[in-house]
Amino acid sequence: MPICQIHLLEGRTVEQKRMLIAKITEAMFEAIGAKPETVRVILTEMPKEHFGIGGKSAGELGK
Repeated sequence: MPICQIHLLEGRTVEQKRMLIAKITEAMFEAIGAKPETVRVILTEMPKEHFGIGGKSAGELGK
């Protein structure tokens, strides 16, 4: 059972997250032959103030 954990900044729509899960599942099947029903995808969203780039938060940088 392959598990893919993705950390991303908050702000995506439900539809975008659903599409990401579907595409990651498809990629696991194509790359390693994992049956789609065995693939697990974990999305962890974080506030922009909890992610730093070059000493500044993503919120400060307008990301």
